[in-house]
Amino acid sequence: MTIKTAKKFRRERRRLKTKSEGLLWSILRAKQLCGLKFRREHSIGRRVVDFACVSEMLVVEIDGGYHDAKVQEDLTRQRELEDLGWRVLRFTDKDVEQDAESVSRAIAKHVGLEFEFARRAQTGSGSKSQYLIRDDLFAPPHSPSGRVERQRGEGEHGKPPLA
Repeated sequence: MTIKTAKKFRRERRRLKTKSEGLLWSILRAKQLCGLKFRREHSIGRRVVDFACVSEMLVVEIDGGYHDAKVQEDLTRQRELEDLGWRVLRFTDKDVEQDAESVSRAIAKHVGLEFEFARRAQTGSGSKSQYLIRDDLFAPPHSPSGRVERQRGEGEHGKPPLA
């Protein structure tokens, strides 16, 4: 695969992301998880991985139902990445969709960091994402309700809610 072809392939994969990939990306993007910078659909050698944290040499892959039929191919791919010095974490799409917080905590634990989620500001083109994270997800441990407390009629950051 040429560089130009690989770039086109990655762009297409980003455009056609699955529900679980979109959800996990909404958590990993913009250094929200433990301050780690992740890349989506990143090339490593001749492979393209779902998510990569270059500073930690960590690959996070989401396996859908179709991966059941290609277990041997996935193992070969994983060995190739590990031979290049990368650590590979795999989760099923159901893991991500049913308990994204546990997946996030597992990623943090795998790199030896205490779990920390710093929600990014909801501005720019990404603020329209269909995978926005609910306020009660990843609430600080000291919050008894798990919800962000707001005054009536107040949106995030003290601004009026969008209509």
